Amino acid sequence: MISQNNLLILGAGQYGVMAAEIADAMGVFGRIAFLDDSFSPRHCERSEAISDNTSHPERSEGSSQISLIGTFADLPKFAEEFRYGFVAIGNPTLRRKLTEQLQYNCITPAILVHPKAYASPSAQLQKGCCIEPNATVQFGAVVATSSFIASGAVVRHDAFVGEFCHVDCNSVVESLAVVPAETHITCGSVFCKEQGIGVLGHND
Repeated sequence: MISQNNLLILGAGQYGVMAAEIADAMGVFGRIAFLDDSFSPRHCERSEAISDNTSHPERSEGSSQISLIGTFADLPKFAEEFRYGFVAIGNPTLRRKLTEQLQYNCITPAILVHPKAYASPSAQLQKGCCIEPNATVQFGAVVATSSFIASGAVVRHDAFVGEFCHVDCNSVVESLAVVPAETHITCGSVFCKEQGIGVLGHND
């Protein structure tokens, strides 16, 4: 049976598990399952629960179980079963490639916003982005496709975060700044307007 609210997460490492927790906290998805190339094919049987203390190189012990159903190459098999997908991969080039594959297979990249995050009603959150707990996206700001805003980070008013970026924990994107695509803003740092390309109509 096809569920319109099933979510398929690409990447079952630490960020994938966190994305699943955010999706679960949102309370809008039905089944949540994973694809990941890092597991042995013997683990990739449908609906098999894989413990987080397996040999996955990014996996920490003691986390909850996940439902691993295949590798990235299996994506077309699940296009009818999962309406939504999310690419939980840190590498921006691979994240871009897999996001394109989701769209090619008519799977909508999900927007994940934790209930304890704040995104202004006037902010624009594009497909595939993730706003983690205690992150803030202020009025008029844009978070472009498949960008991650980590816990404690602030995207200030009228800022633009480009595609496939990662604004890490407790960092700030200043007002009117434009963050180029695939930029990683490290923890605790400030990205100001002068570092970007300015905002049309707001350049000095």
